[in-house]
Amino acid sequence: MQIKFLLCLCAGTLLLAGCSSTNQLTAGGQAVKFTDTQPGSECRAIGTVIGTQSNWLSGQGGEGSSMRGAANDLRNKAAAMGGNVIYGTSSPVSAKETYLASFVPFDSKIQGQVFKCP
Repeated sequence: MQIKFLLCLCAGTLLLAGCSSTNQLTAGGQAVKFTDTQPGSECRAIGTVIGTQSNWLSGQGGEGSSMRGAANDLRNKAAAMGGNVIYGTSSPVSAKETYLASFVPFDSKIQGQVFKCP
């Protein structure tokens, strides 16, 4: 009986630890750069992508760390699409999320347009 309890406790602890971590950059994600300047005609638009960072179990954890995790997720997804530049980033937040954010830790989100530039 004690072994089952300890196994369940360990599994629950690992699950919670996994849910509260921030997104880490992959090797491809490290090569993706953000820009404030519209990419030129030599670049090909690939699409728009949204990066997220869960804040449910870890709480808000500070604005910087949650948005950094969302930006890392965005860069990883852009790399998976074949892009290397992200332009026009914004944080899509609904009015409902803005009101409820002081009560419930919503996921942090950031979106941007992905481009493949030489």
